[in-house]
Amino acid sequence: MNARPLSWATGEACEAPLAVGELVFAACRSGALFLERERMLVVADLHLEKGSAFAQRGRMLPPYDSRATLASLAAVVARFRPATVLVLGDGLHDIRALERMPPEDLAALRILQTGADWIWIAGNHDPVAPEGLGGRAYDTLAIAGVTFRHEPSASGAGPELSGHLHPAAKVVGRGRAVRRRCFVSDGRRCVMPAFGAYAGGLNVLDRAFAPLFGRRFTAHVVGSERVYAVSPAQLRPD
Repeated sequence: MNARPLSWATGEACEAPLAVGELVFAACRSGALFLERERMLVVADLHLEKGSAFAQRGRMLPPYDSRATLASLAAVVARFRPATVLVLGDGLHDIRALERMPPEDLAALRILQTGADWIWIAGNHDPVAPEGLGGRAYDTLAIAGVTFRHEPSASGAGPELSGHLHPAAKVVGRGRAVRRRCFVSDGRRCVMPAFGAYAGGLNVLDRAFAPLFGRRFTAHVVGSERVYAVSPAQLRPD
């Protein structure tokens, strides 16, 4: 990948600084953000029980997406020991996801919720928090002038952090193409990658991103070892 990595502290090659408004997060290879000043871990689009939802429609997928997603989340929680975990919408693939979740996966979620304040932001897949989810539910949340929401706002009136679009970047360099999840940001607005195992990704050059950023953004690409800052000129469509 022909791109310059962001700076990071010695021994923390998996994290890189990412600013949104006045807040500076650590962007992680997992697809999470950590806000040290609040000890808050932010993830977007877990889409728990997407596999079982597809199975109900006759599309059979391995039914282990929730387990894989929760295992990845557990690793990040263990790394940062956050006081707050903020799920930025579509934590569940639908409002009946908890009913289909295997007991051992639900138990894993309960363990993760122990010792941290969990906040669920409403998404388009889970606009209403089902009974028994645990934690607190909000439509949006604001910290230091930055609004945390699921879908990017059309107006872009103020600094915001959102999910929903599942951004991914395709980079060509050294004779090969690499496609990875990414954070996409212009310093005022940031869209997070999907954290869920089955969530997938939409190329940041797709027209869905154009009203939000135009061509003035940086794709913070999740590599196998680092988070890379990549300019639009280095990106390619699918």
